[in-house]
Amino acid sequence: MRMRTKRWARPELSVCPFFIQNPEELRGQWASQFPKQQPVYLELGCGKCPFLSEMGRLHPDVNFIGIDLSLDILGVARRKIVADYAQQESPVENILLLAYNIEYLDRIFGDGDQVDRIYVNFCNPWPKKKHHKRRLTYPRTLLKYREILKDGGELWFKTDDDALFEDSLLYFEEAGFQVLRKTADLHNEPDWPENVMTEHELLFTEKGIPIKAAIVRKAELPNRKSGCTDPEA
Repeated sequence: MRMRTKRWARPELSVCPFFIQNPEELRGQWASQFPKQQPVYLELGCGKCPFLSEMGRLHPDVNFIGIDLSLDILGVARRKIVADYAQQESPVENILLLAYNIEYLDRIFGDGDQVDRIYVNFCNPWPKKKHHKRRLTYPRTLLKYREILKDGGELWFKTDDDALFEDSLLYFEEAGFQVLRKTADLHNEPDWPENVMTEHELLFTEKGIPIKAAIVRKAELPNRKSGCTDPEA
């Protein structure tokens, strides 16, 4: 369901110190936008940011960038982040938000913009085969992530969708990502490194739907022979 238009979202974002108005102008300069030089984690499709807000407060030694396409959603996210940080009387110094189409990440991230970790949480599963190329874990999209992910950097993935999860495990291998951990039932994995729940995760968990998750690491690209999932990937 689409969110109703928030008429206050754009005016509030326009004066928000941690919302980036023109991200393409900062290509190659993202690290310098934070007061502290420290690891950078990127969440793709950050939504209303319960995940990003909590992660930012749990890890003040990490800088976070959240990307979503909707200004209305990011307006809600801004309010949540401000309120959460105010509760612990902390300035919002390690989070940046921006509105952008993830398909064109290479237009806003360039040389020198490498990140340490990428989060892809509950992306659209695009179940129809003709739409698989739109998935955020599709091989050709993963290759774009490789360009901005440091060597040995990680991608953390969560979904409620069985087919997307199984397909993504194959996509990761094809795009040169080593699977470090995987589970078909995240909430019954007591030794999982860390799990901050997202808004969708809470909803699916309440419905009794098991959460699938994987942690993968950027490794060497395999030799790409015939049989590739997508010749354009």
